[in-house]
Amino acid sequence: MMKLAGTSHHRDPKPQAATGRTLGIGTIMKYLPHRYPMLLVDRLIDVVPGESATGIKNVTINEPFFQGHFPGRPIMPGVLVIEAMAQTAAVLVVDNLPEAQRRNFVYFMSIEEARFRKPIIPGDTLYIRVRKLRQRGPVWRFRSEVMVDDVLCAEAVFTAMLPGDDAQGPNLDAL
Repeated sequence: MMKLAGTSHHRDPKPQAATGRTLGIGTIMKYLPHRYPMLLVDRLIDVVPGESATGIKNVTINEPFFQGHFPGRPIMPGVLVIEAMAQTAAVLVVDNLPEAQRRNFVYFMSIEEARFRKPIIPGDTLYIRVRKLRQRGPVWRFRSEVMVDDVLCAEAVFTAMLPGDDAQGPNLDAL
């Protein structure tokens, strides 16, 4: 089972074959409201319910953001790497809920300690490791690392929350 490294000086070796539960794209799309081009996770492996998971994102030159970021030197925008982390964590949160309480909205609250170590380019396969640091009621805190092969590309700590039962998602008419 893949685990997050405990410190920045010790990294796990290259990701191994999945040993935990796997969630495919159908389940991810059931759990998240995101759709192409904003759906940034293809599969989850090594799911430990309510604790950790590894998201997989296959990066291709066909991604729409590569047209402008940057012509001649395509690099995945850091903000989208963070979004892929958040989506992986959101699937983990929703998957942990009893069936009757599953909602497909998990709101991003904060990002801390974000570091971008190596550019992500077309052809890379991202291993987006998320691990719950704590949960208090509807608020979850995660640590995440994004690896390509055995190289750390990005890391962050972030917080997300489940909306209350009365929340219907964002009010787009108010925008």
